[in-house]
Amino acid sequence: MSESRTLRGKAAVVGVGSTPYYKRGTAPDTSARLILRAALAACKDAGADPRSIDGFVSYAGDLNEGLAIGAALGVHEVRYTTQVWGGGGGAVAAAVNAAATAVATGQADRVLVYRGISEVADGRQSYGKGHFPPLLSAHGVLTPAQICALRTQRMLSADAVPASAMEALVLADYHHAQRNPDAVAYGRPLTHEQYLDARIVSEPFRLYDCSRENDGASALLVTSAQSVEEFAGQPAYLLGGVQGAGPDWSESIENMAAYSSAGFHPAMVERLWAEAAIKPSEIDVVQVYENFSGPAVASLIDFGLCPTGPEAGAFMTVHNLVAPTGRLPINTAGGNLAEGFVHGIGLAVEAVRQIRESSTNQVPGADISLLIGGPMAPLVSATVFGSHRTL
Repeated sequence: MSESRTLRGKAAVVGVGSTPYYKRGTAPDTSARLILRAALAACKDAGADPRSIDGFVSYAGDLNEGLAIGAALGVHEVRYTTQVWGGGGGAVAAAVNAAATAVATGQADRVLVYRGISEVADGRQSYGKGHFPPLLSAHGVLTPAQICALRTQRMLSADAVPASAMEALVLADYHHAQRNPDAVAYGRPLTHEQYLDARIVSEPFRLYDCSRENDGASALLVTSAQSVEEFAGQPAYLLGGVQGAGPDWSESIENMAAYSSAGFHPAMVERLWAEAAIKPSEIDVVQVYENFSGPAVASLIDFGLCPTGPEAGAFMTVHNLVAPTGRLPINTAGGNLAEGFVHGIGLAVEAVRQIRESSTNQVPGADISLLIGGPMAPLVSATVFGSHRTL
């Protein structure tokens, strides 16, 4: 891949900010106000004037347009604004990639990537509207849990991936949440017995296999690599990014041949490794979107980070998945399952924290951090972050 046509080392995240996670429907503010709080926190982290932001990117049907957020912040100029198509969290990494593209090509200098939701203001399942066509609804498939359960059952039955792989991922999330005071599950550890005793939501998913839904917001401030010295925040550089849908994916998702895949087809994965100039074995830490545990396991398999079939059970153990010493630490703030769920934007923040060595479950010497966007969604995406040592 021609270096001139890649994002490698051309953009960086220099500030991150988040509100607390609130129980669904209980936030004290509208989603717009939550986003503004997160934006101000990201700017404070970066040592940046909020009025200097000139680009805005969101995803998952965020109802708060960049123009409105910019006006509320009193920005000097809006030069770039976009929202990535696709429901749920499949576009969380794509939003970061879009911001990086804007600053790398001079379309903007300081781009805010954000996602916020307050159910009272935005309504139930605002992120999924338009993504349950008659192909699904006519057969009584009305929720993300049902769709992902069907595909996960294929992974367990046809691919022979053991259900223990899903449990290990869940328990690793809850393990990390116990050291993160901001996590919703902080102080509420999960045991093997509790996991197995929980009610079935949509077979094979038990209660703890399913992501939370929270009110809240997070934001990341993205700038060009040439501008990082202007900011106080330690930069996390973008090494590569991909987004998209395979030839039989997108809104025809239930007709695809690789039905148990998370949607990261081989060509997409190879493009990411080529652009980032790394091998899968060089990944130090992963933040993998878990709308449900099964799709997250499928993502790790798609990226070659976990073997498929029965061997997945041997690799996916709590011991291997937790920081600081696991072979592949995942979701080190607790993830969507245990930290909190605002369509994965918290995973992007934690991916940056690992590079900045500020995670509550820090992986020692983490130089390469992988963010995997929502699996089994119509559009999927991924971003690789790197420290200055990787450039």
